[in-house]
Amino acid sequence: MNVLITGATGLVGQELVKQFHADGVKVHYLSTSRDKLENLELYKGFYWNPSTAEIDEKAFEGVTHLINLAGASVAKPWTKSHKRAIINSRIESLDLLYNTLSKLDHQVEHFISASAIGIYKSDFKILHDEFSEQLGDDFLAEVVKKWEDKAETIERLGIDVALVRIGIVLSKSGGALEKIKFPVENFFGAPLASGLQWQSWIHLKDVAAIFKYVAEQGLVGIYNAVAPNPTTNKKMTKQIAKCLSKPLFLPHVPAFILKLALGERATLVLSSQRVSAERIISTGFEFNFSKLEPALKDVL
Repeated sequence: MNVLITGATGLVGQELVKQFHADGVKVHYLSTSRDKLENLELYKGFYWNPSTAEIDEKAFEGVTHLINLAGASVAKPWTKSHKRAIINSRIESLDLLYNTLSKLDHQVEHFISASAIGIYKSDFKILHDEFSEQLGDDFLAEVVKKWEDKAETIERLGIDVALVRIGIVLSKSGGALEKIKFPVENFFGAPLASGLQWQSWIHLKDVAAIFKYVAEQGLVGIYNAVAPNPTTNKKMTKQIAKCLSKPLFLPHVPAFILKLALGERATLVLSSQRVSAERIISTGFEFNFSKLEPALKDVL
């Protein structure tokens, strides 16, 4: 198995490369930054620019599995221009991959694309599995729908396709936890709104391991990349405070304050998505971190 990864220098990508290299798997990667291109025995970089449809076709030589992690961050302010970038970065990269593969004599047999649990309807009671028809209607849900629809077009090329819907990633550096823990570290942490909104989380090592596992097992279809035990915002906040030995003495932060501060992006912290991990578990995948406390202790 030889792998080509887009977004390999990002948070999940770096961990995924590390896990592939631990097994001696050769990794090619595409980067929009020429400064990040390396040429090592197991790690070779190739330039691409989806916005201008530029790509080094040598990246596909010998590749059997293509993993797509490319996409602009949703954590930055949702200005009109950045909202366009969030959508375009995902659609343009997939269009370029499709158009390139359609004209190349390649060996790619399996395409695995990142997605997000933001596609699911915000609800305090529903347990969403991959077949849930209760989908959201906000900006993030619309982004994910377009993202997945475009990724699935790769099937037209006779390539197996899998979609991995990622939850809240817990990592030692970067990612959602960086922003969640900041107020707790600085003594103004508090549950957000009611604090009862579900947060379906996953440790960085496990989300990377799921991508690797899907590739190795040749899985197709949609899989949720979340730990088996989702938690609430209130419990998450308390557990972070406990791990950091910080007090929580402020009242809940009202939803209207969050909406004033974050605007439309407040959905990232106010949405409630309780998401099932049963489908990936049923295939034989085993989590390193299935419970919140050990996961937070590891990253904090």
